[in-house]
Amino acid sequence: MNIRQIEEKDAELFLNLLMELDHETKFMMLEPGERKNDPEVTRSIIKKNLEDSFMYVAEEEKKLVGFLTGERGSANRIKHTAYIVIGILGGHRGKGIGKKLFEELEKWAGTNNLKRLELTVMTHNEKAVNLYKKIGFKIEGVKEHSILLDGKFIDEYYMGKVL
Repeated sequence: MNIRQIEEKDAELFLNLLMELDHETKFMMLEPGERKNDPEVTRSIIKKNLEDSFMYVAEEEKKLVGFLTGERGSANRIKHTAYIVIGILGGHRGKGIGKKLFEELEKWAGTNNLKRLELTVMTHNEKAVNLYKKIGFKIEGVKEHSILLDGKFIDEYYMGKVL
């Protein structure tokens, strides 16, 4: 397993990972078919994020199996924060990939003067909530009826970690 910073040349592999996650899990934001299937759009997103945000992938046998992004706040008052999104393919969960991705994120945060990490997670995603708590995130609040999933409203936790 190789954990590394994403590169522009990974656009097609990254898009494949995202589309596979869209079909595999309901814990990600986009539904199947909702994501634009355009490697050039993905490449431009990667290029933009490489400038001042964190974007790492987990690679196994030339296939991307997970990712973690940390988008740094753009306004002066929140430049010390990063909003986190993580996704790992089902067959690769529970192998420590998430923990390793977060370790790399914290190294990056330290060298980039970040003081706070934050994310949202569906309240019934117990495995993710437990991982986040284990690595130091705290539940800071609840976004009620935040997600409409299969015709039902789902709450999300706001979680944060002060570095």
